[in-house]
Amino acid sequence: MKKLQAKLIRLLKEDARYTAEELAAMVGESAETVKAEIRALEDDGVIVKYTAITNSEIENENLVEALIEVRVTPKRLKGFDAIAEEINRFKEVRSLYLMSGGYDIAIFVEGKTLTDVARFVSEKLSGLEGVLSTATHFILKKYKIEGQITYKPTAERQLIHA
Repeated sequence: MKKLQAKLIRLLKEDARYTAEELAAMVGESAETVKAEIRALEDDGVIVKYTAITNSEIENENLVEALIEVRVTPKRLKGFDAIAEEINRFKEVRSLYLMSGGYDIAIFVEGKTLTDVARFVSEKLSGLEGVLSTATHFILKKYKIEGQITYKPTAERQLIHA
């Protein structure tokens, strides 16, 4: 990867709203050069999506989110990728990672209710061949997402003396 591309990626991870002109000024290149490099990064699959990070408490989206740890037996001759491909097809899955440590796969899922997430685990995920066990952790509050703080600290609490 070119040095310029690495700089552009770092800046876009910081804030994907930067215009080509703003990025060009930051890296000392022309806007046309910056646009061409970003297009190349997109075409090569390095940049796969631009998205907004939102504060779901303010947005009032009311979705239930969970992290599910999954232990699996890798498929013969296909490894973990075959199981990941099966899990990927479920609409509830937002992110999917191969992990080291006590479990093999981490899945971030969304549902409208706790029951939706529970059904996903019991009816879809647990039924897949090779799934040995799952552990579901419901996300209660997001403090920081992708390096961005998503909450405003409350005022300092005062002691009340009786």
